[in-house]
Amino acid sequence: MRILSGIQPSGKLHLGNYFGMMKPAIELQERGEAFLFIANYHALTTVGDPAALREATRDVALDLLACGLDPERSVLFRQSDVPEVTELAWFLSVVTPMGLLERCHSYKDKTAKGIAPTHGLFAYPVLMAADILAYQSNVVPVGRDQKQHVEVTRDIAIKFNSQFGEVFTIPEPAIRESVAVVPGLDGQKMSKSYNNTVELFGSEKETKSRIMRIVTDSKGLDDPKDPDTCNVFALYRLFASDAQRAEMESLYRRGGYGYGSAKKALFEIFWTTFEPMRRRRAELAADPAAVDAVLARGAARAREEASRTLRRARSATGIE
Repeated sequence: MRILSGIQPSGKLHLGNYFGMMKPAIELQERGEAFLFIANYHALTTVGDPAALREATRDVALDLLACGLDPERSVLFRQSDVPEVTELAWFLSVVTPMGLLERCHSYKDKTAKGIAPTHGLFAYPVLMAADILAYQSNVVPVGRDQKQHVEVTRDIAIKFNSQFGEVFTIPEPAIRESVAVVPGLDGQKMSKSYNNTVELFGSEKETKSRIMRIVTDSKGLDDPKDPDTCNVFALYRLFASDAQRAEMESLYRRGGYGYGSAKKALFEIFWTTFEPMRRRRAELAADPAAVDAVLARGAARAREEASRTLRRARSATGIE
């Protein structure tokens, strides 16, 4: 089984990225060959600062490796290091109906937030389809909000195969329903665009400060509270064992337990969980040549597979 997942270097990675993409993808490397790419071409739709893009791209590589990606079992690479994908995107674009792209939620959501309505933003799903199909991916782990992109990829691949012959594997989305949407500090989906994130590798002071700003209702210390509607508990349960979750639920429901105490417990479990990853990240950052070597090996392996797929597409369409 081949697994494909990507993440944009559009800012510091946060808990939403970790539980929505990183952790599921790292776990899936136990089940098959994982291709994990840093989507720096996609990031160009929202990042206009070249220096910031370079730094964020390096940060994503460090974060993935620190969080458990094993370069001996997974293929980690920069999207831009595989030029075959952009050519493949053109082959896919000629069979992609405009109406399919017009129905995509991501374009509407991003333009509604003020992002410029460029062709790149509109055609984003076609490049994403090329990312997935280039490596003949079987499984794509995504959050529920990204499921539509995999469905669009399936539609494009089926249309291409129907018109030109069986070139592409039809991928399946793998959705972790329990953590499909990670709440941010304000209760909306955690997102850099909302400035409501908890960074994976922020400073202790800043991390604690952001967690203490999580929005709650106005119930007082002595009032019973509903853990099912609380943003703090929603984040705590992502880290906690069954026993820890049950204990905090009991404290909430009986009263006499304030949100301040719950936030402190969330910070402590978060900080403890990520302690070994912080140490690993520091070691990696001190050896940039080793990280470069991982990315170079990944790019070579990715290009090998993408070139094979591109040759099939060129032959099937009559270009070769």
